[in-house]
Amino acid sequence: MTHHYQQLSPHVIIMHAEHETDRPILAAIAGERRTLLMDAGNSPAHAELFRRELEWRGVRMPEILALTHWHWDHTFGMEAWNLPVVAHEETGRVLSSLQELDWSDSCLTNLVSDGIISEDSAADIRKEYGSRRDIRINQPDILFRDRIEFDLGGVVCELVHVGGDHSADSCILHVREDQVLFLGDALGPSVYGGPRKYTSAAFLKLLSTAYGYNARWYVESHGIPMSGEEFRSDLAGWEKIARAVEVFGHDRERVVGEMKAFLQSDELPKDLLQGIDYFMAAVEPL
Repeated sequence: MTHHYQQLSPHVIIMHAEHETDRPILAAIAGERRTLLMDAGNSPAHAELFRRELEWRGVRMPEILALTHWHWDHTFGMEAWNLPVVAHEETGRVLSSLQELDWSDSCLTNLVSDGIISEDSAADIRKEYGSRRDIRINQPDILFRDRIEFDLGGVVCELVHVGGDHSADSCILHVREDQVLFLGDALGPSVYGGPRKYTSAAFLKLLSTAYGYNARWYVESHGIPMSGEEFRSDLAGWEKIARAVEVFGHDRERVVGEMKAFLQSDELPKDLLQGIDYFMAAVEPL
């Protein structure tokens, strides 16, 4: 597996996402006085790769870790960093509920049947950790409710709770001077506890929040960094679906018709058809 790293902006270095075992983007924001780490990684092995890269680049090691949400792929590397952890209060609550688990096969099966994680997550945990799963979950040290700011010296980071379908505790991280907005997985559909779904109103609210930053870089945790223009273009179809669902609700044919007119095409791409299904799944029954 090749590992890709990038100096995204003057203060920001990222480790790109790897999809084989669902490793999200990790970021180090290096100020004059402090370095902040965004997300812990999905395992100590994942964390160690990024640590080595930062050492090799001569970057000051992180002194504080900020979590975007509780999901395993963003938090299970915590132990390897041994840093003070900042997280939303709901992130702390969920991580606390997972602390005593042994992560055996039967434990994973129970978590899936209880809707706490998905089959995909269980499979990725098995792949990332193998059969011996010594997974230790630490409690965050600093919990916040709405937003919290970090002055790292010459660069300020703001961690803001935004919620959404993917996870109620989802937060975004804005690196002010570099105009970089880390979205975590906030714009993803719900993945645990039922079918994948998007609530149109929640999605549009998040999109409006993201666009409001007018960032130079938009970074989703399992994607590749995009310029503001690329990000808006990439999400235009999804925004159109959400707006159509707001108007037509259950009427899937009308929504499909709107999308065909929008794209001036007789066929919709597979990802947008799937997107329509996600939005439809969240429409309240009549």
